[in-house]
Amino acid sequence: MVSDLRTVRDFYRRIFGVDPVPDFPEYVEFDIGGGGIALFDIRSHEKVAPGSAVAGQNHCSMIEIEVDDVDSEYQRLREFVTQWVKPPTTQPWGTRSVYFRDPEGNLLNFFARPKTGMA
Repeated sequence: MVSDLRTVRDFYRRIFGVDPVPDFPEYVEFDIGGGGIALFDIRSHEKVAPGSAVAGQNHCSMIEIEVDDVDSEYQRLREFVTQWVKPPTTQPWGTRSVYFRDPEGNLLNFFARPKTGMA
């Protein structure tokens, strides 16, 4: 649930490089290959399931997206991401990650698994 669907929709359109389908004034979905992200305007959602969600209050979940190259994505995202949590870092378990927030404060992790079988 989001309080400003247009702003968040445009942010994710730039993050993923795809247009949402469907793209309604109160609800959008992004197909990102192997999964998807759905965004629902909190006012419209309230009509369907009153009291079940509060926009901008996510403090414990992270959206994780696997990418080919974290450092390249970081350079691309720097044009429009304004809330960085952690710069590109190799985690102790081997993945490389960059953490940032969407306009509503939701935490995202773009990560890449370690390359294996390199000659």
